[in-house]
Amino acid sequence: MAEMKKAIEDFQEAMKMLSKNNPEVMRDFKKFMDSVLKEGYLDTKTKELIALGMAIAARCKYCIGIHVDKALKAGASKEEILEAATVAILMGGGPALTYIAEVKKALEEFG
Repeated sequence: MAEMKKAIEDFQEAMKMLSKNNPEVMRDFKKFMDSVLKEGYLDTKTKELIALGMAIAARCKYCIGIHVDKALKAGASKEEILEAATVAILMGGGPALTYIAEVKKALEEFG
């Protein structure tokens, strides 16, 4: 299995564990997450690009994989994803720059 897909699968398994232990909390969190990411004043693609930028700045490998995949599915191009990554690097500095390697892996797997 490809590295980013494995990371996402590991994350999903951990979320299932949390859901079994704290079903109400996780159900409410998922409802909140779905509500935030649905079309509104901003389209889904834009929201996914913002989420990707935040994931890079926060240095979250799992989030990077998830949001590259979702951004692509929402119609983002490789160029848009890389531009969003550049903005994240501006805001997150050198440590965020190192996570562009994770963006590359996700683009190779999902793109």
